[in-house]
Amino acid sequence: MKTKVRKAVFPAAGFGTRFLPATKVIPKEMLAVVDKPIIQYGVEEALAAGCDHIIIIIARGKTSIEDHFDVSFELEASLEKRGKKELLEISRGVSNMAQISYVRQKEAKGLGHAVLMAKDLVGDEPFAVILPDDVIDGPTPCLKQMIDVFDKMQSSILATMEVDGPGISAYGVMDGKALPDNPRIIEAKGMVEKPKLEDAPSKNAIIGRYVLTPAIFELLEKIEPGAGGELQLTDGIKGLLKTEKVYGYNFEGTRHDAGDKLGMLMATVDFALKRKDLGPAFREYLKSLSL
Repeated sequence: MKTKVRKAVFPAAGFGTRFLPATKVIPKEMLAVVDKPIIQYGVEEALAAGCDHIIIIIARGKTSIEDHFDVSFELEASLEKRGKKELLEISRGVSNMAQISYVRQKEAKGLGHAVLMAKDLVGDEPFAVILPDDVIDGPTPCLKQMIDVFDKMQSSILATMEVDGPGISAYGVMDGKALPDNPRIIEAKGMVEKPKLEDAPSKNAIIGRYVLTPAIFELLEKIEPGAGGELQLTDGIKGLLKTEKVYGYNFEGTRHDAGDKLGMLMATVDFALKRKDLGPAFREYLKSLSL
């Protein structure tokens, strides 16, 4: 019997030090691209892909994430009293968006540990992992593309994109071969974490979207911590390869690294230009700049 992906896990317990001093009090995941927190883009993507249960891994100081997806009675009462119907619908739309559960990660021990924290809520079924830093814009939501592939393969799927040149050293890199009938799908033989350009097995960089089988949890419980005492999700996936097939998927769309200042600026420009209410005026402003 084929299994469906219904749950999406969002690791959101990191410090976000690249955005200090803002992230001293504001969770990185709550930084906005135009007028929407980056984590909301990911939640909307998961819902559009058919997930109906969102699991967010948080830490101390991240309660504003919970507040964002909760009902704000005072705000809604104020907007209703002032006749701000459109803004009221936006506020209610966020709080009614999804069934969301939160798991507290008491100590930052790496991405693998954050995913492992969701074990009891995920249970014995496949699930998605979305890293909020990666904001992806495409004709079909990236996770929806991946789940469509999972539905056929019933194996773990990792989102990949081609990276040319030295930039490949910033990523985990897929070692594998594209399927003859679909060159976007890569059957993995292994993966190398942040290789030098000359050591990279391919141009296929792994980015922040995963569809994983529940077997990953047992492996994450057994692997040894790596640098800094952290459990690496990549090490767990390497373990999966010993007993299951794992595939990469070169998705269609544009990925913005919103965990990086330049990436956040680029995402803001791209999304603002696509807005009907902002795009025309913003485009004229950009044209007026003496660059």
